[in-house]
Amino acid sequence: MATSTTVRRQARAVRLGPRSLIALALVSAVGVAGFGWPFLAPPASQIGAHAQDAPWLFAGLLVLLVAVVAAAISESGLGPKAVAMLGVLAATGAALRPIGAGTAGIEPMFFLMVLSGRVLGPGFGFVLGSVTMFASALLTGGVGPWLPFQMLAMGWFAMGAGLLPGPDRLRGRAELAMLAGYGFLAAFAYGTVMNMAGWPFMSALASNVAFDPHAPVAANLARFVAYCVATSLGWDLGRALVTVVLTLVVGPAVLRALRRATRRAAFETPVTFEGPRQ
Repeated sequence: MATSTTVRRQARAVRLGPRSLIALALVSAVGVAGFGWPFLAPPASQIGAHAQDAPWLFAGLLVLLVAVVAAAISESGLGPKAVAMLGVLAATGAALRPIGAGTAGIEPMFFLMVLSGRVLGPGFGFVLGSVTMFASALLTGGVGPWLPFQMLAMGWFAMGAGLLPGPDRLRGRAELAMLAGYGFLAAFAYGTVMNMAGWPFMSALASNVAFDPHAPVAANLARFVAYCVATSLGWDLGRALVTVVLTLVVGPAVLRALRRATRRAAFETPVTFEGPRQ
């Protein structure tokens, strides 16, 4: 006797349309250039001469990020329920971030970004990651030229969780293992790209691991790896382990709560108005 199972399609609070995808691609391309220019520019170029100006030039990413958020919200018709959920999750993430500030990479906000992106989709994940980082910067006074890089990196981090396979079918231990593995790798990736944002602005005379605009790419790559090992490996490992532990321990309850809230919000159900009863 054949049996059939009904798979409930997971709702998406923000569905990226063509304009949003183009804006996101533009921001990501500029972000890749902003993070990776030391490895993209040849040693003989004049870019190295303006290394100290780059943070302010790429701070313009903040404007593009806001444009992406606005485009995603306007095109998707983001309703008041989704806005409320975005506000609650962003406020929660911003409040979680300072808990372990300065303590071996204990940053519990990362696991929330992973689970939220998983349940609510890549569009919502990107918006949530960017807004959460912006809110936490306002909360902690961490506003500076590095903020656009943090917003973009966190947006990528949460969006990636929404792109993981099996959003409608994969559940239980297999899903938790996948999310924990993603969180572990993405925590290191976040730390690495943020290192790329700050590393070029060390004076080459100050350390043998600093960026040297006159050195070939291979030499700078070796310097960068040594810089990451010496300055942030322990911090990134702490962030990754905390993300894995929280995902495995409290992840099931958080996933259930997010999915229950998503079903009740019914983001994709069209709003209808009934006429007055006779």
